[in-house]
Amino acid sequence: MTAATHPGAGSDPRDPPQDLRAVGERIDVLLDASSSGGAVARERAEELVRLVADLYGAGLERILDLLHVSGHLDDAVLEALADDDLVAGLLIVHGLHPYGVEERVERALESVRPYLGSHGGDVELLTVTGEGTVRLRLLGSCDGCPSSSVTLKLAVEGAIEAAAPEISTIEVETGSGAAGQTAAGPLISVESLMSHLHEPETAGSWHGVPELETLQPGGVVGALVDGTPTVGCRAGEDLYAFRDTCPRCGSTLARASLARRLGGDRHDALLICPGCRAHFDVRRAGACTEDPALHLEPLPLLRDGAVVSVAVPGPVPS
Repeated sequence: MTAATHPGAGSDPRDPPQDLRAVGERIDVLLDASSSGGAVARERAEELVRLVADLYGAGLERILDLLHVSGHLDDAVLEALADDDLVAGLLIVHGLHPYGVEERVERALESVRPYLGSHGGDVELLTVTGEGTVRLRLLGSCDGCPSSSVTLKLAVEGAIEAAAPEISTIEVETGSGAAGQTAAGPLISVESLMSHLHEPETAGSWHGVPELETLQPGGVVGALVDGTPTVGCRAGEDLYAFRDTCPRCGSTLARASLARRLGGDRHDALLICPGCRAHFDVRRAGACTEDPALHLEPLPLLRDGAVVSVAVPGPVPS
């Protein structure tokens, strides 16, 4: 098959081809349509999907075995398989993923730590139980901050669900010892086989922001994320995203500058409003240096290789 006829040719190889997305959607439609024939017809259709999934799962396992026997299944190949969303999803469904659940959860937490750090906080993995429960502890100023529920839902929970869909429950312990619990979706099922073939449609889902992918250190850029004005900046190797509104004067921050405070060290990063010249510390969740009561509103940000995604949560209850 040539590149000209290959489904999705010319797109990012990490993204499932659009034709495969259409296949996944068509399978859902056909399963729903089978319900019109009654419960028996629906059960037979679902059994057919399960049998086909099992057949291809056995084929995937055989491919991995052959690669291993021939000496080609080295660490680099395993890493490439794990980094491909579609392939990783299929391997998880069939229990063939090269990394265990705990390692995948830890990798997911590592991907959200830059965002938690923008809140002055962190997250610690306590345990992953055999029953599919992940226990976490929020550390630092994330513990008890008004946006901690949004931080958990959009950043921590979302990253874990994507990396380990077999997780059934996420329990969170705060610094005070209190524990909260949030459902992480159903246990993995046949439908999960197609989960990587659909674009996310839920509110607060992640959106790629190409403007941030090429941003140079010290740079500031404005972007629309799901229709919401957003400002992003890069301090050293770290990327940050905020709602594009100065809490002091209401101005846009898309033309703001990023600078170091007078006498500060090389890690300092202050976003300076072009309207009122207020200074906001991007490494401290956008706290205003002139008025501690004011701060920017940080947005969840994830980096997956070269791809940078931002989520815009709804209003946080007071």
